[in-house]
Amino acid sequence: MSPEERELLNRSVSLAEENNKILLSVKRSMRISKIMTYIYLIFIIGSAAGAYYLLQPYIDQLIGIYGNVQGTFDNIKQFSQ
Repeated sequence: MSPEERELLNRSVSLAEENNKILLSVKRSMRISKIMTYIYLIFIIGSAAGAYYLLQPYIDQLIGIYGNVQGTFDNIKQFSQ
């Protein structure tokens, strides 16, 4: 093997090692990004569920009031006939 070929081979090896480091870094970044996305989605869904849990009594009360108002309008309709 000539010295020029050896130098090219050494350069190729060093470039391959550098590419490997870069690819591992990209892979690690993608993994961290995916984990953070899952944590973000869990946080959003959990916040929505928590908000519903906290607001559920008020929502039930509003539904009850709506039903009472609707019943009152039905009684007024029946009374006017």
